[in-house]
Amino acid sequence: MRFTLRQMELFLEVAKIGHLTQVAKKFGLSQSAVSMSLKELESILGCKLFERVQKKLVLNEKGRIFYEEIEPLIYRLRDIESEFMSMENKGKLIIGCSTTIADYIMPHIVCEYMQEYPEVKISMKIANTSEIAKMVEDGLIDIGYIEGEIICSHCVFTPMGKDELVVITGDKSFMKKKEYFIDNLLNKKWILREEGSGTRSEFMKQLGKFANELNIYLELRHTEAIINVLKEVDESLSCVSKIAVKKYLENGELYELKIKGFEFGRDFYQVYHKSKYQSELFKKFSLYARSRFAQILGDKYAQSV
Repeated sequence: MRFTLRQMELFLEVAKIGHLTQVAKKFGLSQSAVSMSLKELESILGCKLFERVQKKLVLNEKGRIFYEEIEPLIYRLRDIESEFMSMENKGKLIIGCSTTIADYIMPHIVCEYMQEYPEVKISMKIANTSEIAKMVEDGLIDIGYIEGEIICSHCVFTPMGKDELVVITGDKSFMKKKEYFIDNLLNKKWILREEGSGTRSEFMKQLGKFANELNIYLELRHTEAIINVLKEVDESLSCVSKIAVKKYLENGELYELKIKGFEFGRDFYQVYHKSKYQSELFKKFSLYARSRFAQILGDKYAQSV
């Protein structure tokens, strides 16, 4: 084989990012070194692999064919390296978690696992559900944990348990009624997570025809920020995971509204790339996380995992 593993890795990164400067920075190389590596690769293959479109490098037809051929090979080589590093439950695992899971579930699981297996190092990336799925597709993380299933042709999804979503407010005047019809609340000040959030996606999907009528007053990336706004703004409402607001509901800082005809909820999923080689570390942590999810979410959800 005349081209090198480094040339293939650089090719894949340029194909994903499209900018030589960003790839060079990621690999600790100069831009000219990355450019030269790609030119050598194209010379060996006897064809151009990229086209320049609006200052960005984009794969051409030959480039796309080459990408599809070598991407699984690089995944496999990386996994072989991980497998040898993680023998006997040693090594490093990179996981990604959507916000609710990262804030309220996974830290406990990761800390417990590393205490039990001190030679394992786990790095956790945090983003919303769609961003975590993209990291899985791009091979940036080993396993993802997300809220709700999304379309991802290269991903394998495993249910981890069910999460209850609740409509909440900091405005005590809403407590004058035991139950509301949703159409009486649509014009209130709804504080929601950003587009791409699993919480928001599931809430809007379950609202059905009412989703387009919802008055979205403010969008925020973090549940704690939403909670703070709810405490300050009259007639403001949100829909969030009950796990995230349990203590606020118990101490009376927030209030839960019952919506007639609606019970909001969603599934938590583990997600990984279908080409992912499942090392012993991967398998053991997956099983451990699955068991702990069931315990944390409660016995009534255990059957779902």
